[in-house]
Amino acid sequence: MDALTVRFAERLARAGLCAPDEAAIVCVDEAASFSRQDFPLNDFLAETARLLDVACLMLAPPAEPYRTILEYLAKREAPAIQPRDCETRTFFHDIPVVAQPLPELAAAALSRRKGAYLPGCGILAHGALSPEQAFITVSSVAFAGFVKFFSDHLAAHRDGTLDAAGREAFAAAVRALPPAPQAVPPLARGPFPDREAALAAMAEAGRATVALGLVDSVFGNISYNLDGVLAISQTGSALDALEGAIDCCPLDGSSCAGLTASSELSAHAALVARDPRRAILHGHPKFAVILSMDCAARRDCPRRDSCHVDCDRARFVDDIPIVPGEVGCGPRGLVHTMPPALVGRRGVVVLGHGVFTMGRDDYNEALGDLCAVETLCRARYFQALGLPPA
Repeated sequence: MDALTVRFAERLARAGLCAPDEAAIVCVDEAASFSRQDFPLNDFLAETARLLDVACLMLAPPAEPYRTILEYLAKREAPAIQPRDCETRTFFHDIPVVAQPLPELAAAALSRRKGAYLPGCGILAHGALSPEQAFITVSSVAFAGFVKFFSDHLAAHRDGTLDAAGREAFAAAVRALPPAPQAVPPLARGPFPDREAALAAMAEAGRATVALGLVDSVFGNISYNLDGVLAISQTGSALDALEGAIDCCPLDGSSCAGLTASSELSAHAALVARDPRRAILHGHPKFAVILSMDCAARRDCPRRDSCHVDCDRARFVDDIPIVPGEVGCGPRGLVHTMPPALVGRRGVVVLGHGVFTMGRDDYNEALGDLCAVETLCRARYFQALGLPPA
């Protein structure tokens, strides 16, 4: 168990979410084990885990720029940070701010949410069964905070309501931004001779997408049209660990293989029915999500509280359309909005959610376009602020 806690602490550091040796993790089996034996808040973590009756609890002091961002948001929005991106609306609703490192306060917050923020200490996240669940939550809280912070800053700039504290936090966060993805690694060339080669190419593309930072945590989805059978990542699968986590779903509905497939199976199927390109890649690049939430009509629009699923305005970033839509195939699902917008285009942004791209026979074009859309949106974001690209 001690080795397990250390392994996940190292994984947080590799993902750029936490400085090396700073994460504190407790795993509870017959006894509590800790990633940092001398950490002064170990008793707090162990007691909080006991009150929650969970297998794991993480406290991750976020690396920059997440630390500046979350400290600023926690101070401004306590008792809870209120992100507006699609993933948070769907899975988190809000991020509670725990005022003090007291087990009762932390357990109360985490009994209703997957993650919380403890100012001056870091992101708190629990895993009912495993550290993997807590790791995903830490990553998603960092993503949600990032998107909210930069989105709110642009909105305040447009409204003329920026204050000194906001400007200072923004400047500090921008100084700590990693560079935009530049070099896209070459991937396997298609068309692929058999199903095994196609699945291997999907796994390779998934790893590259995560390595380039184009997802929220390790999530997104990917598919490949095998002449009437759609190979697609399973729901909840990590894009950097797709071996054994891809379903092959006949597009004629003759199999129930889609029961464990991505929740966006219907959108992928609708897309390949319209477009001859075989390879589909979906990620959550941060600045594409941020820019999709920037709208000149946001203050006066009657749909402003539901625009992520209900917007009826034609919106673009250069040649890239922005469309609304929720996950699934309901009446407001992205299955109705994303496929027609992507046909014949290099990419489409789903409002507050992420980007879909395609490749004719393999993932080289799809991954290149995913990077290009993010780089474009990042440049347009700073241009909207009257700043040079960062």
